[in-house]
Amino acid sequence: MIKNLLVSLVLLFSIELVAQNGTPSIYSFYGIGDITFKGALENRMMGGVSVFTDSIHINLQNPAAFASLKFTSLTISGSNKRTNFETNTAKNDATRSSIDYFAVGLPLGKKFGGGFGLMPFSSVGYKIQSLAQTETESSERYTGTGGLNKVFLAFGYQLTPKLSVGLDLNYNFGEISTTGIVFLPDTQFGSRELNTSNMSGLIFNSGLMFQSRLKNKMDVFASLVFTPESQLKLSNERNIATILYSNQSGEVVVDDQDIPVSDVTIKMPTRLSIGGGIGVVRKWLLGTEITFKNSSNFGSRFTDIQNVSYENSQKYSVGGYFIPNYNSFSSYFKRVTYRGGLRYETTGLVVNNKSIEDMALTFGFGLPLRGTFSNINFGFEFGKRGTKAAGLVQENYRSLSISLSLNDKWFVKRKYD
Repeated sequence: MIKNLLVSLVLLFSIELVAQNGTPSIYSFYGIGDITFKGALENRMMGGVSVFTDSIHINLQNPAAFASLKFTSLTISGSNKRTNFETNTAKNDATRSSIDYFAVGLPLGKKFGGGFGLMPFSSVGYKIQSLAQTETESSERYTGTGGLNKVFLAFGYQLTPKLSVGLDLNYNFGEISTTGIVFLPDTQFGSRELNTSNMSGLIFNSGLMFQSRLKNKMDVFASLVFTPESQLKLSNERNIATILYSNQSGEVVVDDQDIPVSDVTIKMPTRLSIGGGIGVVRKWLLGTEITFKNSSNFGSRFTDIQNVSYENSQKYSVGGYFIPNYNSFSSYFKRVTYRGGLRYETTGLVVNNKSIEDMALTFGFGLPLRGTFSNINFGFEFGKRGTKAAGLVQENYRSLSISLSLNDKWFVKRKYD
C-alpha cells in the first residue's frame, strides 16, 4: 500500500510544504521566523516528550529511534491553528492551516534502520495593518511570508538490546520576504521597503536511546539528543519603491531602487535534550524531557533590526500515553491510544527587554485501523505565547492536528512464485 502512495505523496507534499504559510505570529518577524516543533504528532501531544522507542511510529526528534522500526512507515501530518492576538488596547484573530511534515522510515536490518523526510524548520506569516483615522495620521501595512525548510536523512543502529545510537543530516533552505508600506497624509504615493533573504545551511543531530526492563515488568527509558553549533547563510536584498495603490489594480510600482545590504551568517545554536521515562510497554508510559539551547549568539536577518536580542533558552516537557487493552477483541476503544502532556519554554527571543515565553496543554488520541498496524492520530493544543507588557502582543492559540501513520512490510522474500 505504501509503495503505491509514496511517489505521488512525495511530489504533492514537497511542493505544498515549501510553499505554505504556517504561522500568523507577530514574533515571526524576528530571527528566521517562528521555530516550529520538529517532532511527530504522537510526541507533540505528549508535551513534546520523545523518550520512547516504537516499532511502528517514526520518532522525528531522536534519530536513534529509527533502529527500533520493524515495519516500513510513512507518516503525514497537518494542522489548523487559530490565534487570538491581545494588546492593552486591541484584539484580533487569525487562522492558518499547514502541513507539518512528511516522512518515511525503513527497517534496514535486524539492528539498523533509517528514514528521510521534509518538514518546515521555521515559518513567517504575520500581517499588520494600521489605517489612518484622521487626516494627519499615516496608513501603514507590514507583512511577512516564507520560512526555512529542512530535508533530512537519518540512521539508527542498535548497539546492544538496551542501547541505540543515531545520526541525522538536515539540509535547510528557504526564503523570507518582509514588506513595509507607509502612506503619509495628503500624499498620492506611498513608500515600500521590501527585504528578501535566501537561506541555506547544514545541521547534524546525534542521539542515544536506552530501554531496560525492571523486575516488576516495567520498563525505564532514557534519551539524549545533541546538536552542535552550525551556520545558516543568508543572502539579503533590499528594494525601496514609490508605489500607487488602487482597488482595481492593487499595488503599482512607480519607481524603485535596490539598496545594498550585507549578507549575514547566523549561528544556529548548540542544542542538548535529555529525557527519561517509566511505564509498561503498550499499556502506559510517563516521561519528561528538558532541552537547553545556547541561543544567546543567535542573530537577525538584517543588522539594522532594533529592540531585539537573544538569550539562552530552555524547554520543559512532561507527558505520556495510556492504552486500556491494545489487543482487545471486544472493544475498539480499549485499543485507542490516549495521549496528554504539558510544556513550558523560554524561546530565547527578547523584545523590548521582555523574554518571550511559550506554554501549552496538549492531548490527543490514536485510532488503530482495523486489520493493520496503521493508525490515524488527532491532537489538540491550547497555549499562550508572549505578553501584553512593554507594548508587546500576547498570543493565545489553539490548534487541531491530524496525522496518518501507515505501516507495511517491504523487502520480504517470496516463498512461492
